Amino acid sequence: MAGVASTLAKKRALAAGFGTNANASKYLNQDFESLRSECLGRGSLFTDSTFPAEPASLGFNELGPRSSKTRGVQWKRPGELVSSPEFIVGGASRTDICQGGLGDCWLLAAIASLTLNEDVMARVVPAGQGFGRGEYAGIFHFQFWQFGEWVDVVIDDRLPAKDGELLFVHSAQGSEFWSALLEKAYAKVNGCYEALSGGSTTEGFEDFTGGIAENYDLKKAPSNLFQIIRKALASGALLGCSIDITSQADSEAITNQKLVKGHAYSLTGAIEVNYRGRKEKLVRVRNPWGTVEWTGAWSDNSSEWNSVDVSERDNVKADDGEFWMSFSDFTRHYHRLELCTLTPDTLTTDDVKHWSVSNYDGAWRKGSTAGGCRNNPYTFWMNPQFKIKLEEEDDDPGDDEVGCSFVVGLIQKNRRRMRKAGEDMHTIGFAIYEVPEQFHGQREVHLDKNYFLSHAQTARSETFINLREVSTRFKLPPGEYLIVPSTFEANLNGDFCLRVFSEKQAETLPCDDPVKAELEDDTVPEGEVDAGFRGLFTKLAGDDMEISASELRSIFNKIVAKRTDIKTDGFSLDTARIMVNLMDDSGNGKLGLGEFATLWKKIQKYLSIYKSNDMDGSGCMSTPEMRMALNKAGFSLNNTLHQVLAARYGEADMTIDFDNFVACVMRLEMMFKVFKKLDMDDTGFIELDFFQWLSFSMI
Repeated sequence: MAGVASTLAKKRALAAGFGTNANASKYLNQDFESLRSECLGRGSLFTDSTFPAEPASLGFNELGPRSSKTRGVQWKRPGELVSSPEFIVGGASRTDICQGGLGDCWLLAAIASLTLNEDVMARVVPAGQGFGRGEYAGIFHFQFWQFGEWVDVVIDDRLPAKDGELLFVHSAQGSEFWSALLEKAYAKVNGCYEALSGGSTTEGFEDFTGGIAENYDLKKAPSNLFQIIRKALASGALLGCSIDITSQADSEAITNQKLVKGHAYSLTGAIEVNYRGRKEKLVRVRNPWGTVEWTGAWSDNSSEWNSVDVSERDNVKADDGEFWMSFSDFTRHYHRLELCTLTPDTLTTDDVKHWSVSNYDGAWRKGSTAGGCRNNPYTFWMNPQFKIKLEEEDDDPGDDEVGCSFVVGLIQKNRRRMRKAGEDMHTIGFAIYEVPEQFHGQREVHLDKNYFLSHAQTARSETFINLREVSTRFKLPPGEYLIVPSTFEANLNGDFCLRVFSEKQAETLPCDDPVKAELEDDTVPEGEVDAGFRGLFTKLAGDDMEISASELRSIFNKIVAKRTDIKTDGFSLDTARIMVNLMDDSGNGKLGLGEFATLWKKIQKYLSIYKSNDMDGSGCMSTPEMRMALNKAGFSLNNTLHQVLAARYGEADMTIDFDNFVACVMRLEMMFKVFKKLDMDDTGFIELDFFQWLSFSMI
């Protein structure tokens, strides 16, 4: 239930404007301005207790307390490292970022691209902070997009150093600290510095922009990729590239032409120049190390530039660590291109095309909504489902392929923070199906197992992969489609964020079953009880001719103990009380003949449902089988309720025995009947006074 509560809190915050691009939420409820004012008033420097200057903030394994890499590390404020520290000198630039002893080149490549867009840079690195008198109090703040909302992250400026040098990212000048402090803030939201080791540039792109990233395999690149790159750069998109490695020994190995394998670069420019009577396509690439540059054609001082007119050469610039190369060499030597398109609320100009954006949170929970990929045909249908309605085709007059373009991004949440506990990224992906015509226009629908067993997917994510996000671009005919996000393996817990970016307006909605119950009136009038059952009741009830909860428990446990076709560890007194409360029309806490006969009829019905859904004949149901059993019992429940019931009534091995199934169904029936009794006008809402609340909550 904690996940449900946090989602509701997030929705309320966003509705109030918090967490939007214009009004970031305060991470860990820390308010930068008030904290800085307090420190300035006291004349003291800020100390951040939520991310302390301790070994645990460095890491847990290679950077853990016992690692030789962290031996001798001291946390120093910039003023203790240099005599005149600066926050930003002459504007933030790509050369301010040099990698330290942490494998987060993916992040630094994203930061380097960030500096190319002043609006985005100003969003992540807020103005009005520095080391000047009247503003410096040892406290800084940065803003990141985190799974659907913007957060403002406060840090102190104590940075890990060794032998008087910063341990991690630093500027080439040494006196400039914005990039080192930004890295610390990002380490804070991810749990520690070591959690940043290894990743994809797209992750940094998205957290600095709120945009959506795409990944291109340059060996299978579309024919118009150079045009895509130029348009992306012109619209302020962030781009990164890298060379794959074939073994761990290849990691950061330098080729003969000075390209670094397994290293994240930024792509910062794309032009065409006149070269020997033809147009030559060139791209500009930056190494976040600030050194080690390409030495092949079109590199600094290469002979190719001699054949380019001086007027064109003067407009071609490359800073240290940055170099030009031909587009053909680029696609030959590099393997991946990552492109991040910005969201409408990030873009501050109408000169670029704005896409429509939808964003939803969801969860995979073992035994209820974690169905795994299509390789798990009997549980795949349990995954959360989302519907997208495409109505308008793209405006592509020169494109032979008509349809509606959209990008789906599936992000798994908070996995870096969980590395300390031994967790890592799940392997995730998604499939897309056409919605059956009979369900068009309906929101409350969750397609079942039979549909997925008999229908092929229309499209899918390019791959299932253990990265934070999987995103793929599609172009489909107008219609209604179902997106099913999943982990590759079934029964893995995780939270996710699903985003859909569409070129035209498109409606995206979460799909779920309506919450309702269609319960049969199976009351047995006392006068219709046959003589045989009447005699049995007389024998069981005793002199008072009524059955109490403890007597009912004893009766049922004697009966089920004789059965070998169902598994049970016996009915609890609590379950017996629920059954009595549900059937007790007289209100005396006991069951008479008619009430007991009605209960017996229910139990027989539930036993039949239980056995028919015990597919493998094991004597107990699995939690997926329970979902279908509840449906046969007349209950339509949404994903959240199925998660609650699986956690409440399921065993550790995701099985449900007979007594737990009966307890679950009986409690559900009681809660539906109580609500229905109070909601006399069938509004879907009830109002309780304090006495009523106590009466019903104590049932």
